[in-house]
Amino acid sequence: MTDTPVRSRARLELWLGAFVGFHRPGVEEVRRLDAVSKFLYAARSIILVISAQAAILAGLIAAAERRFEWLAFLLVLVGFVVAHMISNLSNDYFGFKRGHDTPDSPRMRYTVHPLASGVLEPRTLATGLALLAVIGTAITAYFIAERGWVAVAFAAAGITLMLLYDASPVPLKSIGLGELAVFLVWGPLMVGGGHAVVSGHVSSAALYASVPYGLGVMSILTGKHIDQMAFDASKGNRTLPVLLGERGARFVNRAAIAFMYIVITALIAFGQLTPFAAIVALALPRAWRAGSVLSAPRPEAPPAGYVGWPLWYHRVCLEHNRRFGWLYILGLAAGALWPAVRP
Repeated sequence: MTDTPVRSRARLELWLGAFVGFHRPGVEEVRRLDAVSKFLYAARSIILVISAQAAILAGLIAAAERRFEWLAFLLVLVGFVVAHMISNLSNDYFGFKRGHDTPDSPRMRYTVHPLASGVLEPRTLATGLALLAVIGTAITAYFIAERGWVAVAFAAAGITLMLLYDASPVPLKSIGLGELAVFLVWGPLMVGGGHAVVSGHVSSAALYASVPYGLGVMSILTGKHIDQMAFDASKGNRTLPVLLGERGARFVNRAAIAFMYIVITALIAFGQLTPFAAIVALALPRAWRAGSVLSAPRPEAPPAGYVGWPLWYHRVCLEHNRRFGWLYILGLAAGALWPAVRP
């Protein structure tokens, strides 16, 4: 009688574990998991938090304007996470097809690859992708019917950038534009566009408020591309770090992290955000840590006990952005409760 609850609890813990922490289960370990757990690990669910945070930021800006709608917000939240999962799997598919995700590639070492590792049966992958596509299409159709051209414009821009990033004959990430595309998607398109479909109108304030978060997500991708720039260069994949060189890319990434705080300070000073947003200053220790790591070349080998190698800059940028995102959410939540508090 107790076996089923125990098994159910263990399965839920596995599903939750796919979204948090930096534990990288081995291929054989993943093969022994249930189909849902396999799919979640293969879809790199640990990074999906950035899409959830973008949706919450969009909803809170709408709440501060007294234009918040629960159903629209929940659909945006689910839609962003679903789109991100599709994007991750699409990235892996085209990386595998183009011969970039080979056994010696960094991608094969820091997490489970759904195709190259063979952990997902074709039927499981196809079923999962079909389900995600149905959910995403239904949510998009709902917003087009409810919001009209606003939803069409933001959805079309998001889908186009997602396809151009890795599915086009000349992917954006191979010509040094992938990092910019990520800034646009997780900044203006997700936060600004998410706010537009939750509230029903386009707001310049939401677009301004999206900039710091977009910079944070861009820093995560730039960090990853610095980590694997030698491999990318060998495959002709000209990411921004490959074009700038390691030292230049590390400088750009440090500047992006610094500008996250500079932009928020300016938005508070000009009354676009309430002073509550200054709580992001509590993330400064992690920003300092990220900047310190980015100021030096990557070590030849991981420190003892390090999880996630060969990702080095990526991990420290992800840890910073995760803390920054939750604090930014807390600041905007306070601003939604007391929107009249302005400089």
